Amino acid sequence: MKKYIYKFEAMSTPCEIIVYSPTKLLADKSADAILLETKRLEKKYNYYDSDSFLWQLNTRQVCELDQESKTLLSRAKKYYKLTNKTFDITIATLKDIYKNSLSQKELEEKKKFLLPYLGCEHFSIKKDKIYFDNEYSKIDLGGFVKEYAVDRAVVILKRHKINAALVNFGGDIYALGRKPDGGQFKLGIKNPHNPKELIKEVLLENQALTTSASYERNYTIEGDIYSHIIAINERNSSFTSVSVISKNCVESGVYSTSLMINDSLEIKGEKICLK
Repeated sequence: MKKYIYKFEAMSTPCEIIVYSPTKLLADKSADAILLETKRLEKKYNYYDSDSFLWQLNTRQVCELDQESKTLLSRAKKYYKLTNKTFDITIATLKDIYKNSLSQKELEEKKKFLLPYLGCEHFSIKKDKIYFDNEYSKIDLGGFVKEYAVDRAVVILKRHKINAALVNFGGDIYALGRKPDGGQFKLGIKNPHNPKELIKEVLLENQALTTSASYERNYTIEGDIYSHIIAINERNSSFTSVSVISKNCVESGVYSTSLMINDSLEIKGEKICLK
């Protein structure tokens, strides 16, 4: 059993797959299939691409949903309820105003106007169609699809009879099985105050790990820094980094993001919260 490493870029992040396989041919086939699947998801759900399916949904050009999109949006609505409306894919309604060059006053005015249109209750799914109750609500699956892509990669590895692998898409990780020597996969969690330093190690086996941190990405408006994790209400979390271990990457990603906004949430899975 040999180790094969594959790297590529997707969804604005570096992606790496470590595959333990008896042959290079089998490892190559599984890695190629993962790359194709990841690129398909990247194109389909790209918030900024006018050719993407998500763009067509947000601009009301289409309302019919394929089964995959219907499942993803239904899961997002479920997590919206489970996190007491903390995890909200309609936060995209505010997303563009943070990207544009606005003054503080303009930002607050536009935010005040758009706030009533936030919340997953503003769209419904009936049979195979999505319905919005207004023209302003938008959906962004960026905090969902990358994690979903990791889970899809694991499905592909299993289909190729790969029993040991590590999938890492920009820090969204799944450890499949154990390494050939019988050991679990060891991963390090960064110190949020010094990202070059590891503050904790965890062992994973058939588990997902995601980390959300305030130091990762942000916007600056008139000298003030805004986290890329946008919240409808004021954040009441004192955490600078949250890692969640669970059965799948989507669930870990939802809860690590949500705890960065509301640290009082009760969640499934193991959480590692750093201040």
